[in-house]
Amino acid sequence: MHRTLRIALFAALALLAGCASVVNKASQRFADNLGSAILNQDDPGTVRDGLPAYLLLLDALLEGDPKNSGTLLAAARLYGAYAGGFVAEPERARHLANRAFGYARRATCERSAPLCAALEQPFEAFAAVAAKTSTKDIDLLYGLASAWAGRIQQDSGDWNAIADLPKVQLLVERVLALNPDYADGEPHMVLGVLHSLRPASLGGRPELGKAAFDTAIAQSQGRNLMAKTLYAQYYARLVFDQELHDRLLNEVVAAAPEAPRMTLMNVLAQQRAKALLASGKDYF
Repeated sequence: MHRTLRIALFAALALLAGCASVVNKASQRFADNLGSAILNQDDPGTVRDGLPAYLLLLDALLEGDPKNSGTLLAAARLYGAYAGGFVAEPERARHLANRAFGYARRATCERSAPLCAALEQPFEAFAAVAAKTSTKDIDLLYGLASAWAGRIQQDSGDWNAIADLPKVQLLVERVLALNPDYADGEPHMVLGVLHSLRPASLGGRPELGKAAFDTAIAQSQGRNLMAKTLYAQYYARLVFDQELHDRLLNEVVAAAPEAPRMTLMNVLAQQRAKALLASGKDYF
C-alpha cells in the first residue's frame, strides 16, 4: 500500500493543576487552535521541524493521565500524521506509526469496550460491533481508522497487517454512514485510495474509487487539492487515463493553496503533483 497523506493534525495540552473539567476544556481549546495553526501553515518545513516538541508534550501528558481518551486520540493523530507526512527513514516511520496505532487502540479501549474487544476478532464479528456505533463515536472511529491505515502503510511487507485493510475500510464507511459530510469529504478521499489500490481484474473497485474521489472534491468545493492529486496518482494511473491524470495535476499546480484548515495539505499536494507530472512522462 503506497503512502497516503492523512493531514489531520491535532494536539492536546493540559494545565499543570486544577479541576479535571477545566483541564480538559483548556486542552481542547489548545488542541483546536494548534490544529488550525498547523493546517493553515504554508511552510511544511516549519511544521516538520516543530511537531516533535508537541509529540514529547503529549507523551508527558499521558504519563500523568494515561487513561485520558481525548489526549490518547490526539497523540495518535499527531504521531500518525508526522510519520506519514514528514519522516523519510522507513524504520523510524514504522516505529512512529506503531506508536500512533497504540495510542488509538488505547483510546478505543477507554471509550468503547466492545469495539476494543473486537479489534482482534474475525471480520464478521468486528463488523457487527462497528455497526452498533453511533455519532458520538465518529471521531474515535476515524482516528482509529487513520492510525490503523498508517500502521499498515509502514508495514506493507507484512501480509498479516495488510489483511486488516478491510477493517480499516469498514471503519471509514461507518464514519460516512453516520455523517456523509464528515471532515469536508476527507473520508471519501481515503475510500478513493482504498478502492483504487488494485485493478478490477484483481478484485479492485476502481469505479467506486472514481466516484469517491469525485465526491471528496465536490464536498470540499474543490478546495482539497490532495483529493485531486491522489485521484490522479491512484485512479488515473490505475486505469491508464493520462488525459485525466495530467488535467487533475495541472489544476492542482495552478490553484491557490490557501484554504481554511487545508493550506498545509494543499501545499504538500502541489509538491506531489509536480513530481507526478514529471514521472508521468515515463509512466504512460
